[in-house]
Amino acid sequence: MSPSAPSSDETRWIEAARSGDLEAFNALIRRYQDRLYHIAYRIMGDHDSAADALQEALIAAFRGIRGFRGGSFLAWLTRIVTNACYDELRRRRRRPQASLEALFVVDQGPEAEMLLPPVEGPEFYAERQELADWIHRAIQSLPEDQRVVLVLSDIEGYSYEEIAEILRVPLGTVKSRLSRARARVRDFLLAHRELLPGTIRPS
Repeated sequence: MSPSAPSSDETRWIEAARSGDLEAFNALIRRYQDRLYHIAYRIMGDHDSAADALQEALIAAFRGIRGFRGGSFLAWLTRIVTNACYDELRRRRRRPQASLEALFVVDQGPEAEMLLPPVEGPEFYAERQELADWIHRAIQSLPEDQRVVLVLSDIEGYSYEEIAEILRVPLGTVKSRLSRARARVRDFLLAHRELLPGTIRPS
């Protein structure tokens, strides 16, 4: 779902938060925190890093809310979360670390829901979970700039124009990054075709 213009309640909360009202700010965050966490998780690849990045982003958002100039508040928050993820990934490159949990996480994200049939038996459920795991790995294998665009477009449902605004890059850059990201994910899955569930292997 794409971001929309603020509701009347949201507008009041924003104005109160701009005056330093923490409760108003918390009311705003409660509306979007699940979606923001999901974005951070898909970019970072593990729950702890996503939670850390989101916490940093929310602190930055509260400190910087006076700089919000209108439009979609969710898009504004998404930009801050995305930047916090970039910052954390840069720190991670300086201090390399591996998370075994991230390699084997099985998540019931939108990728899995797209494959859900009207009636799902135990065998298909297990295969769907396994495919979701491989798609998660494929997303994490992407370069950061491509991963962010893929998450925002194909998982979160932002339009090209909205992504360009969030990331502050040209529209053509969004399209080219997304095209390369989709190709890389498909290539990743094809390269591991023999390990994927038999009934849903890419051709």
